[in-house]
Amino acid sequence: MPLTDIKARNAKPGIKPDGTPTAKRYKLTDEKGLYLEVAPSGGKWWRFKYRFAGKEKRLSLGVYPEVSLKEARVKRDDYRKQVANGIDPSDVRKAEKVSEAGLESFEYVAREWHSKFSSNWTEGHAARTLTRLENDVFPWLGKRNINEINAPDLLSVLRRVENRGALETAHRINQICGQVFRYAIATGRAERDPSADLKGALPPTRVKHHSSITEPKQIGELMRAINSYSGSFVTGIALKLSALLFVRPGELRQAEWTEFDFENKEWRIPAEKMKMRELHIVPLSKQAIALLEELQPLTGRAKYLFPSVRTNTRPMSNNTINAALRRLGYTKEQMTAHGFRSMASTILNEQGWNRDAIERQLAHSERDGVRAAYNYAQYLPERKKMLQAWADYLEALACNENVVPIYPAQNI
Repeated sequence: MPLTDIKARNAKPGIKPDGTPTAKRYKLTDEKGLYLEVAPSGGKWWRFKYRFAGKEKRLSLGVYPEVSLKEARVKRDDYRKQVANGIDPSDVRKAEKVSEAGLESFEYVAREWHSKFSSNWTEGHAARTLTRLENDVFPWLGKRNINEINAPDLLSVLRRVENRGALETAHRINQICGQVFRYAIATGRAERDPSADLKGALPPTRVKHHSSITEPKQIGELMRAINSYSGSFVTGIALKLSALLFVRPGELRQAEWTEFDFENKEWRIPAEKMKMRELHIVPLSKQAIALLEELQPLTGRAKYLFPSVRTNTRPMSNNTINAALRRLGYTKEQMTAHGFRSMASTILNEQGWNRDAIERQLAHSERDGVRAAYNYAQYLPERKKMLQAWADYLEALACNENVVPIYPAQNI
């Protein structure tokens, strides 16, 4: 039943409409997502609940009785129209607040920059970038004219982050702000980039390397442990393919059956899933094909090769491979899911394979942007031989055989 003005006016803190006492906030529901929230302190707030992009969200529509029931319904209907037109009312609200500070405020320019470039990033990177700005920069610099912000102003923001022990985050925020300032220069709203003046102002970060095993005897022990994994069959296959294909953990867990070409023995990972946002081809060795054929009867009808244990509409957790390694007895200081990449890179480089072919297979960044757009198939014949040789090498190590080095690429 829709809410009435009398019910809203008579709502008392600490007592629900049915007379039940409560020490918590309670709701008086109207309709179409609108409700009145009554706080123990006596305050009454209009709220609008809606769903956008599959997520439930809420917006405050003001305080009762300053905002009447009729006015709250008008606001609710306006927001419902925005949702129906594919617009998130929350984004509109934020944009309105930013515009009050002016089109040349740091926050306005930063949000404009983010909206223009985030479509070329992964969803996670786009979200992290905006969160860092919203949490650590906008509260202090957001309303400032971007052209008036100097190096000491920016440093004071970075010091707050550094002082809470997040030095690496402070460096990343400085990089993000530098991109915003350079965008402002290009669009005529700033004259210089103060982040460039902060070189050396923050202590350097220590380079963190993913733990990995690179000694052949220990690799053999690892592969035997993986082959004897007694946990989930699906996780066991994921462990084996991690070693054989040495893709990034996120790329493996989000692998979809439609991406695999068994006839050409290739896995083509779409650009939107790749860190560098370009199509990546992973040649499939005969060992990898055999594992996929084992897995297909079990998960082949689902979207993902490795679906979540809770639902096959989502991929497995990003911690599954690391958890499996811990179950096998390997600590995070010994081996990680990402460490399979270091393991392959180290051995393949040591044994003479073409460094450029290795880097291309690892899908590392290409500094030349024009060249990067066309390099997904670079060295592909050589990479196919390399992946098969790598699979044979791991298989021999697992069998505890007297393994000879993989033949160098130049001898192929």
